Amino acid sequence: MRFTDRVAVVTGAASGVGRETAVRMSSEGAIVVGVDVNEAGLVETTDLAVAAAADAGSGGSMSIRPTNISERDACHAAIAEAVDRHGRMDILANVAGVLRMGKVPDVTQADWDLVFGVNVAGTFWTCQAAIPHLLESKGNIVNVASNAGLMGQAYTSIYSSSKAAVVNMTRSLAMQYVKQRIRINAVAPGGIDTPMTAGSVLPDDVDWKLVEPYMGYRKLSPPAWIANVICFVASDEAAAMHGAIVSADGGLTAG
Repeated sequence: MRFTDRVAVVTGAASGVGRETAVRMSSEGAIVVGVDVNEAGLVETTDLAVAAAADAGSGGSMSIRPTNISERDACHAAIAEAVDRHGRMDILANVAGVLRMGKVPDVTQADWDLVFGVNVAGTFWTCQAAIPHLLESKGNIVNVASNAGLMGQAYTSIYSSSKAAVVNMTRSLAMQYVKQRIRINAVAPGGIDTPMTAGSVLPDDVDWKLVEPYMGYRKLSPPAWIANVICFVASDEAAAMHGAIVSADGGLTAG
C-alpha cells in the first residue's frame, strides 16, 4: 500500500474530491484526519473510508476534526491535534474550496471574505501549521488550485483570483523550501461533478459566448478522478515533483 502508516490531513473531507481523497488514502493504508466545517459530512466520509480500508485490508483509518479553516488559530489547532494524536504528520492535502459566481458589480463583501477565507487563507494557514511537522517527516503538501487560476474566466472573478493565489502560493512555498526535504505541489482540476459545482449559479442573463471557452469539450470529472491525481502527487512515486502545478482539466488549459 502506498500510504501505509502515513498520517494525512485532508481538508474539505466532508464531500466531493476531499471525501474521495480521504477514502482512497485510507484504502491504501493512510491514517487520515478529515477536516471540514461540515461535521455530518465528515462522519459519512469516515464510514466510507473505514469500509474501504477494511475491504482492502490496508490497515488504514480515519478520524475527524470539524474546523473552519478560514481562521488561523483553528487551522493551527487542527494540525496540532492531528500530530498529538498520531505522533507525526506526513501529508497535507488542501482540498477545501468555495466557489461563487456572478457579475463583478454584484460581488459582496461576504462573498469575497468567504472565498478568500477558505481558498486562500485556509490553504496558507494549514500549510503554515503543517510545514514544521512535514520537515521532520520529509513529507509533502498537495494544494488544490484550479484551471480558473491559470486562465481568465467571466463571472468567476473572485474564485479565479483566489485560485491564482493558490498557484503562486504553492510555487513560492516550494522555492522557500527547495533546499529542504519537503515537497510542495498543487493539482489544478477543471470542472468536477461535485456539490460545490452543482450549487453554483450563473446570472440569469449570462452571456454564454463568454462562458464557452472554459466549458471545455469533455464531461465534468468525477471526484475520484481528481482524488487519484492528488494521491499520486502525494505518494513517493511522485518524488521528483516539487513546485509543480499539475493540470487535470480535460484539456481546458492546453490551448
